[in-house]
Amino acid sequence: MLFRSDTLLLDSPREGLLRVRLNRPEVANAMSTQMGHDIIAVFAGLEAEPERYRCVMLTGVGSRFCGGADLKERDGMTDEQFNTQHYLFERMMRAIYDCPVPVLACLNGPAVAGGLELALACDFIVASDRARCGFTEVSRGIMPGGGGTQHLPRAIGVRKAKELMFTGDLISADEAKGLGLYNHVFPDDQVVEKTLAMIDRILANAPISIRQVKKSIEFGAQMDTRTGLFFEVEAYSRLVA
Repeated sequence: MLFRSDTLLLDSPREGLLRVRLNRPEVANAMSTQMGHDIIAVFAGLEAEPERYRCVMLTGVGSRFCGGADLKERDGMTDEQFNTQHYLFERMMRAIYDCPVPVLACLNGPAVAGGLELALACDFIVASDRARCGFTEVSRGIMPGGGGTQHLPRAIGVRKAKELMFTGDLISADEAKGLGLYNHVFPDDQVVEKTLAMIDRILANAPISIRQVKKSIEFGAQMDTRTGLFFEVEAYSRLVA
């Protein structure tokens, strides 16, 4: 699992915790084709062996979380090459979203466009007080295409999501927390320490219970209430033995 990668740094600062750090600080940790392949490999490994780690922390190296796709890499791509890369990024987002163990985004700085979509694919978000965020795609003639139009309305409501995506405005960390987008905001020099403390509380609990709770919430959110109640009991029943 802790394979070598130029685009990611992987370590385990706590037993049971996999920390994944986006490692392209010279370009605001922008998403490249290679980063897409590397993230898919990491999260495919977690799906295949969910017992290996009990929690994942996704963060960045340097002063920014992620500035979205690497536009310099995209410059000069044919439509076919662009579509191939975008499908890779779609798979990357789904790999994070489908991870069976909890995934916490720790925003060490701004998360813009695809960078915010990376964070929204996680279970919840803890952020530095410097971590502005937003979707700026409409200013470039495109739109969020990595899950943003689906995850953001579910997180903050349809009307506010429309406002942020129609205007392309960036909002402060405190604004994002007030909207329910960030769970917690901490001073920049404390955000890693505070996130690890929260992770310690998760790691102290039964790992199969945590995985079943995650499954029940995620699938149940797509169902009517009565079907969701039946699904919850099925998830619960697997723990009894």
